[in-house]
Amino acid sequence: MKPIISRVYCGLLFGAALLASASTGAYAQGAAYPNHNIELVVPFQAGGGTDALARAFAESARKHLPQNIIVINKPGASGAIGWAEVANAKADGYKLSLLTADIAIVPHLGLTKLTYENLMPVARLNADPSAITVRADSPYKTVEAFLDAARKNPGTLRIGNAGNGSIWHLAATALEDKTGTKFNHIPFQGGNPAVLALLGGHIDAVTVSPAEVYPYVAAGKLKTLAVMADKRVKGFETVPTLKESKVDLSIGTWRGIAVPLNTPPEVVSVLRTAIAQTVREPALKEMMDKQNLGLSYADQDEFKAAVAKDNAYFKSLIAKVGMKQ
Repeated sequence: MKPIISRVYCGLLFGAALLASASTGAYAQGAAYPNHNIELVVPFQAGGGTDALARAFAESARKHLPQNIIVINKPGASGAIGWAEVANAKADGYKLSLLTADIAIVPHLGLTKLTYENLMPVARLNADPSAITVRADSPYKTVEAFLDAARKNPGTLRIGNAGNGSIWHLAATALEDKTGTKFNHIPFQGGNPAVLALLGGHIDAVTVSPAEVYPYVAAGKLKTLAVMADKRVKGFETVPTLKESKVDLSIGTWRGIAVPLNTPPEVVSVLRTAIAQTVREPALKEMMDKQNLGLSYADQDEFKAAVAKDNAYFKSLIAKVGMKQ
């Protein structure tokens, strides 16, 4: 009787897999993956832009995967704790990582031995440039005037960032490197505290993302002088890029999905297809628009190349300015 029961049971499982495959376009070659919930590890605290994006993505992905994606926050060590958990996980596609630009920075600061090469990027979801923003009543009405003042008074202009070694600290450091200026870098526990300090007149500028200053720019309290991007940013169409001011600098943050190394190609294929479909969901686009998060989808090869490029640039910049801790 046991062999008969086993055959019946296997038949039921096979039938369930076929039904699941027929119900979603995310399956590749009729694969059984996924047959239970998938964890998406966010290596930062709940409540920030990275966490919000992860949760919106997980919700929208329900239409394109037969199982739910469950967001798990694992903060600590500038993201290294969460990334290490995924890097060391079984390579079966059931534990994903929300990868951010910090993975190309923190190893070169000496904070972790883990690098982007310990994970397999799958697809990028988002990218946001740095933006130079001042108070609306600032004496600096253009980015040229701001940079001229920095050159004439080295180390005087106070630029707030999201913490020493953060992407926004690196953005201001890269600006110094490209323009021959010197700023007084003021670290805060995140981009929002830096913006609040700017509103209070405690610093002269911030180099956080457009998303983090948008409500105050729209209210007429702050003014963005330039964005560090290749082209002008949605919602900031009147704001020039640095390249328009003859400063060749594009720098910012990004977020995407990664899996452990050696994850089977058929599993990665399922995820790539599901992600490509999910980023077209109106609900996800609406959430990103509300938070002014730039939708910037890139499939695996493009994403890998972009991460490698950022890693090489930040490694060089950190070494050049002696920022390693």
